[in-house]
Order: sequence, then structure tokens, then C-alpha cells
Amino acid sequence: MNSPSQPVFIDFEASSLDLVASYPIEVGICLPDSSTHSWLIKPHVLWNDWSESAEEIHGLCRQRLVDEGIEVYRVVKEMNELLSGDIFCDAWTFDSFWMHRLFKAAKAKPTFHLDSISMLLNEEQILKWQDVRQQVISEMDIVTHRAANDAMILQETWKRLQHIK
Repeated sequence: MNSPSQPVFIDFEASSLDLVASYPIEVGICLPDSSTHSWLIKPHVLWNDWSESAEEIHGLCRQRLVDEGIEVYRVVKEMNELLSGDIFCDAWTFDSFWMHRLFKAAKAKPTFHLDSISMLLNEEQILKWQDVRQQVISEMDIVTHRAANDAMILQETWKRLQHIK
């Protein structure tokens, strides 16, 4: 599915930034061919946390997740069908927590391994990451804090940094 030369990127949006009570509300991936997939996640019965300030950032209300979200077991099944090997994110502490919470609720194990994008970058690339990312966001002119878009921003930022060895 992917290799270090053509990585897959993933991003989660969540109910809040509380690393005890929060849960994933959306997950998006960007594949090596730049195609994206995303899932709005129906809150599991035990997931009650909600932050109005987080809602203002990602623009998703809890009722929309209840009405339009996909059950956790189906999200996990589809992710496992699409993904294998190492998958990269930019906020490993949060993303790994939300991924674990998602898979635990579905009583499943991932067929892939989540790792930090920093594992793909050298020191100079890490130092330039934020500036290049901001340039990508400005040029792509897409909504941020939506999972598939953010995964696409990760991919494009990574691509632009590849000339720095």
C-alpha cells in the first residue's frame, strides 16, 4: 500500500483536546496517489465529552455526528481494508490516543502502525515544516481542521520538503 518513499498520511478531529475524555469525531487519510478518504464518526454510547471551542474550530456539531456519522466498527473495518504498514501523522500524542479509542470501541486492532511524521524528516526539514505548511495552506485555499484536508496538507508539505536533503 505504501512505502517510506510514498507515505500515507492520517489526521483526526476530536470532541476536545482532553486526553482523558475526548474521542475521535472524524478521521481522514491521504494516500500516495493524493486520493483522500474520510469518515465522520458516530459517537460511541460511552463517548460524552464535547467542547464548544473545539466545535468552533472544526465546525462539526455533535448532532451532525449522531445523524450522519458512521458506526465505529464500520470506520475501523474500512480503515483496515485501506491501510497497512506505517501511517504518518503530525500530532502523534493526540492522534494515537484517538486512534486507540476508536479501535478499542470497535473491539478491533489496526492493520497498520501510526507513527510521527518527524520520522520521515531530517533536522532541516523539521525546522522548515511550519513555514512550508503555512504556505501550502495558503496556496491550496482549503478548509483546515477537517481530517481529509489536513491529511492532504501533510502530504503536500512533506512533498515540498523532499528537495531538502
